[in-house]
Amino acid sequence: MNIQAMMKQAQKMQKDMLATKEEIDKMIFEGKSSFVTVEVNGKKELINIKIESENMDKDDIEMLQDMIVVAVNEAMKKVDEETENKMGKFTQGMPGLF
Repeated sequence: MNIQAMMKQAQKMQKDMLATKEEIDKMIFEGKSSFVTVEVNGKKELINIKIESENMDKDDIEMLQDMIVVAVNEAMKKVDEETENKMGKFTQGMPGLF
């Protein structure tokens, strides 16, 4: 394989990686914890929080805060899993690249 072919292949791989990352960035991931549901995008930005308040006493604010943290972390984990699933083919042997 000559150097030009290798460069062309590397450029195609870079383009494919960017397209895949853009696809993930546009996806919505949901995390749940009891009566709290959160949505984050592939950039790990919190988009929405839903609270089923009819199941909650007004005194349970501290518990609610904990549930929000759990739900957000679950959604973020889903972003990481999806990124690894889709980007892993590009980053074999290079952990932590994305």
